[in-house]
Amino acid sequence: MGERDRAKCSPTDASFSATPPNDRLALARIAAGGDARATRALLELVAPRVIGAIRAMMGPGHPDADDACQLALIGFVQALPQFRGECDPAQFAARIGVRVASATRRRARALGARTDASTEPEEMHVAPAAPASARRRTLIRSLLDALPEEQAETLALRVVLGWSLKEISAASGAPVNTIRSRLRLAKDALRRRIASDPELADALDLREDA
Repeated sequence: MGERDRAKCSPTDASFSATPPNDRLALARIAAGGDARATRALLELVAPRVIGAIRAMMGPGHPDADDACQLALIGFVQALPQFRGECDPAQFAARIGVRVASATRRRARALGARTDASTEPEEMHVAPAAPASARRRTLIRSLLDALPEEQAETLALRVVLGWSLKEISAASGAPVNTIRSRLRLAKDALRRRIASDPELADALDLREDA
């Protein structure tokens, strides 16, 4: 990947903040019709949110983060004809970023398991002295890899990115009750995995959603 491509994933959010939501939706509709200029402008607007989601999912300095960003932006453009305008285009793009990041992490872990069967889970390498928030993020990233895709995506949007249930529903096109159900199933699965470690449960703060 060249420097020009990497620049597209630089998290500069000024243009996004200066563009009204209705203008972003209008730009997405034009881009969905195949307008190259609108597509470039839209990518510049959503790229900061995509790379932010990918960094949150993959961790700082992950070697595959730039490639995941490029794949997510390509996926976003390809998915635009299906975008119904029920959320901000940047949220739609960020959700795709979460999915790509999750798939990239799973592939990397699977490859690592094949090349070095003695490799311990990522969370085992977190230093005890690491800040609680950093440890929590690392543990969540690792645990997400073991969940079914829809549950992992929903939990990531809720816990890692801090989205509301309504925001997740709008971006994913699933009813709020379905989102709530996916969260419950995901948290139940995680609770079963960490049942023997109360301190880990406290660190993850697995509480029910209202």
